[in-house]
Amino acid sequence: MPNTKFTSGDTFPELTVQKVNQSVSNLAEPEQDNQWRVVVVYRGQHCPICDKQLKELEQKKQKFYDLKTDLIAISADSLQQASEQVKRTEITFPVAYGLTVDQMKQLGLYISEPHSKEETDHPFAEPAIFVINDKGKVQIVDISNAPFSRPNIDGLLQGIKFIQENDYPIRGTYQS
Repeated sequence: MPNTKFTSGDTFPELTVQKVNQSVSNLAEPEQDNQWRVVVVYRGQHCPICDKQLKELEQKKQKFYDLKTDLIAISADSLQQASEQVKRTEITFPVAYGLTVDQMKQLGLYISEPHSKEETDHPFAEPAIFVINDKGKVQIVDISNAPFSRPNIDGLLQGIKFIQENDYPIRGTYQS
């Protein structure tokens, strides 16, 4: 399967994923009364920058919920690795695990191999964030090839609020 990049405005694919709490979720579908969803792809439990990002999301999750936007984080980690990270970072929003290489390619993610056994034991996705609107379309996409480049969470929250309040169109859709 080729690794293709998402075009903004695409329908987010239906991917069934397993969550740490043992329930199953469609990665594209918001849960409960939420209308939008933020999918955060993180590198895995070996990444201290991911810990920091996940903790910040935990601290600001109510601001997302206030915008009728839920959160889910996912990595290629095993259940044990993801569970350890959830416990260590005290995350209470949904976390999924077991993202496959084929799913990473389908999402257009950059994929890395571990540089040592101490890092991890499997290929993993570099960070990405997908904001899926109430029509199931990718409103915002941010895909990085390195752990050091991630969107500012406050800026992301402000952007979602602005889009929702102003019926702001999906940007980056020009086709020649």
